[in-house]
Amino acid sequence: MEDTIEITLKLFAVYQEALGVEEKPLTVPVGTTAGAVCDRLIVDYPELARWKELTRFGVNLQFVEANTLLNSGDELVLIPPVSGG
Repeated sequence: MEDTIEITLKLFAVYQEALGVEEKPLTVPVGTTAGAVCDRLIVDYPELARWKELTRFGVNLQFVEANTLLNSGDELVLIPPVSGG
């Protein structure tokens, strides 16, 4: 039985600027939630912490809650607030 899963992390706005890429493959432990991936990014990129409470999550083109469990092959999108007019 696998202890890890492979997901694709898609990044927009402040997340894309911080990491310098539009998407990134990630290997995470089984049982990882969407919010936990965000928390992991904040450890590596502390400047993202200010966006944590405002970020929405999408898995496979559906909005989800932070506590949504990820499955192998999922595409996770971190959606920060965007300003516009």
